Parts: sequence; C-alpha cells; structure tokens
Amino acid sequence: MKNTALVIMAAGIGSRFGGGIKQLEPVGPNGEIIMDYSIHDALEAGFNKVVFIIRRDLEQDFKRIIGSRIEKITDVSYAYQEIDMLPEGYTVPEGRKKPWGTGQAVLSVKGIVNEPFVVINADDYYGKEAFFHIHDYMVQQMNTEEAVYDMCMAGFILSNTLSENGAVTRGVCQLGKNDILQSVTETFDIEKKGNGIFANDENGNPVLVSLDQHVSMNMWGLPPAFLEELENGFPRFLDNAKGDLKAEYLLPRVIDSLIQEGKAQVKVLKTQDKWFGVTYQEDKAAVVAAIRRLIDQGVYREKLF
Repeated sequence: MKNTALVIMAAGIGSRFGGGIKQLEPVGPNGEIIMDYSIHDALEAGFNKVVFIIRRDLEQDFKRIIGSRIEKITDVSYAYQEIDMLPEGYTVPEGRKKPWGTGQAVLSVKGIVNEPFVVINADDYYGKEAFFHIHDYMVQQMNTEEAVYDMCMAGFILSNTLSENGAVTRGVCQLGKNDILQSVTETFDIEKKGNGIFANDENGNPVLVSLDQHVSMNMWGLPPAFLEELENGFPRFLDNAKGDLKAEYLLPRVIDSLIQEGKAQVKVLKTQDKWFGVTYQEDKAAVVAAIRRLIDQGVYREKLF
C-alpha cells in the first residue's frame, strides 16, 4: 500500500470569525468539528497519516478537542507555524503580527512528511468526492520522480463555494487541455449580490468572475519534493517582501509560478461537492444545519467515530 498523508492547516487566527478559534468550533451533534469530517473522509478514501499544522499556543486546546481522539485511529504528527520560523539570517520585521501564509505553513511539515500528501484548510468542509479523486490520483498516477512536479488539485465550482454572510477569497483557475491547470489567481472579495457576482484583485480593482468557473479551495495533492521548492523559495519571498508587514507566502502563488516556469503540471480533479465553512460567525448555524442534513441523508453516522 502506498503511503499518503493528510496535512491540515490549522494555525490561522480566525480574525473574521470574531477572534475565536474557528477551527475548534463544534458543528456536529456530538461536538464534532469540521476537521473531524475531513479526517473521516480522508481515511475512508485511503489516506493513512494525519499531520496537523498548529500554533504552539493552541497546542493544549487542540489536542484536547481533537488531536487525542484522532491519535487513537490513525498515525498523527504535529507541525508548528510561528511568525519567527524564518531561514537563517532573517528576523521578524518590527510591527509584523501574523505568520507568513499558507506556503510557510506547509513548509513546516518538511522532515515530517515524506510521502505524497494532500493539503486542506482546517475550517473548510470539502465533501467526500475530492478526497477519493486526489487519493486515487496519488496512488495510481502521480510520478514523484520526474523533474517537473506532478501535482493535482480539487477543482470546485465557484457557485458551490460562496458564503451567504460575506465575501470570500478563492484561487480562480484557468484550465487547459485534459483539465491541466494553466493558472491560478488569488481573487478577493468574491460575493454574490442580487443577480451579479463581484470580485477584486489583490489591489482592490474589480475583476470578472463567473459562477461556473473552477476555483481552488487550497486542496492540493503534492509530491514530497515540493517541500524543497517551498524551502528554496521562502528567502526570495522574504527579500521581495521587505517593508510589507502583511505580505504572505501563499501556496497558490508558489504553484502558479512553477506552472508558468514549466516546473510543475497540475491536474484539476473536478468535484461537484458543495463547500461550507466558518469564515464568519454567522456561518456556524448554516454549517450545523448542513451537517445535520448529511447525517439524515446517511452520508455520516450520528456519532462519527
């Protein structure tokens, strides 16, 4: 059996959720959190290792609420993302408040993950289909020996990933022949208003998006050698980010750069599953209701584990 790992990014501060630890909010009937459902689906699909990326100040709460339970059913490891986890010779700029983004988060698993792995956000529900597609691709097709990185990505329909309670950020994708990713662009303030869909680029300028476009939800299937690419690129990012206290080393931007340089090929694995998550405090009630419907439909057991 080919080993595959589930890497969960759970170090986010959750400022839009009102300052709480949104990743640890119960949404299931027995106190389950969104991560429980993602882990359940990943293990069902065939993944056999879970790596949690957390902050050290969350460690005790995290292990009490979920880590200690999951350790009983699969191999579990922890990685830590902190603002001062920087390459030698670099220091945190005065005034910097947050860690350095999803690229730095995933880099933290270097030395822990040595197998193909899927990356997800802790506070997003992805559905079962994408986990099966990515696991099947990893064990049946992914070539980890090629010079060009062989990757895959769950491709969600934009209309299936919107929040009714505010704007969201998504990686808007352009697909080529055979569903090979041509580009992924971080797109901000995406929101449905009336009959229209509105969005902005990183500078706040309006951009065109359509409800049927494919988007990234940061669910990437990656070869272990990609971690070396993240490590090599981090100092370059820090050099370019001088003076920008909010600059983030973002996974989609790293991957898009590799695509444009001809150093990566990403297969988009389309899914019709509907996303839900707790971006905003008001989202929680909708997530609880959605989980209840899935249980009533027989997708999940009342008591998950």
